[in-house]
Amino acid sequence: MRILVFGAGVIGSLYGALLAEAGYDVSVYARGRRLESLTQDGLIVKRKGEIRKVPIQVLSAIEPEDRYDLVFLTVRENQLHAALEELRQNSSPTIVTMVNSLETYDQWEAICGAGRIIPAFPGAGGGFDGNVLDAALTPRLIQPTTFGKTDGREKDLARVLSRAKIPYQIVPDMHAWQLCHLAMVVPIADAYYEAADPEHAGRDAALMRKTAKQIRDNLSAIAARKIRLSPGKMQVFRLLPVPLVGWILGLVFQSSFGDRFMYRHSMKAPDEMRRLHEQFYRWLEQSRTGGSKE
Repeated sequence: MRILVFGAGVIGSLYGALLAEAGYDVSVYARGRRLESLTQDGLIVKRKGEIRKVPIQVLSAIEPEDRYDLVFLTVRENQLHAALEELRQNSSPTIVTMVNSLETYDQWEAICGAGRIIPAFPGAGGGFDGNVLDAALTPRLIQPTTFGKTDGREKDLARVLSRAKIPYQIVPDMHAWQLCHLAMVVPIADAYYEAADPEHAGRDAALMRKTAKQIRDNLSAIAARKIRLSPGKMQVFRLLPVPLVGWILGLVFQSSFGDRFMYRHSMKAPDEMRRLHEQFYRWLEQSRTGGSKE
């Protein structure tokens, strides 16, 4: 099976490495300094203290006739439309969109072609130490790789991830899942941006309580619009007292998990997170007033 990873940031590099190590024929499409690094040094990863090079092919262009069984699209939300435009001319049948966005998937297929999208979201985080990837999958209990049901093509994706030992879950309504995800991660990112000392934001008890309350209010607003919270464990944020959730958030913010999977991304991609902030609260306002929900 031939796989293309479109985007060579943390997420694309990690999934590319895991898929290549599982025996798949993996190509990674990169640009700029990341392209230079991969061309010169290859895909170098750090895992369990060991640094090694993973065999992949590095691409600086995608030709229309280059056909891949799966394309993993791992770009930022503000790069999504340009990437789909580029893939429109390519003959690969299935694009797995691992992107944080509130747009509907028919909008994306209007750009790249009908029947090509499997909406998904990665379960991973980390960063680079120079040209060495230091990243990991999130624990299955917290957030496995998530993707939506389509026309059966999700079964092929599930088999690929299983072979690569990448935990996953399939949800019936990926758009609802994305809404609930943003209801949580937008206030978390906002907390870092509001903190006087973002690296130690978890020490600010008042800020953690404020963040807990905002998450609760966001999820309650989604539920009030007759949308089932996904996954169901999101109900915990609505049922537990705000001071308790704030205390728990403080511990998570100060943990190695918080550093790797929350702090690094929030501080690396403030423009993307602020755009998602605007999208999410605009959706809440429009759906409250009876306007468009997108």
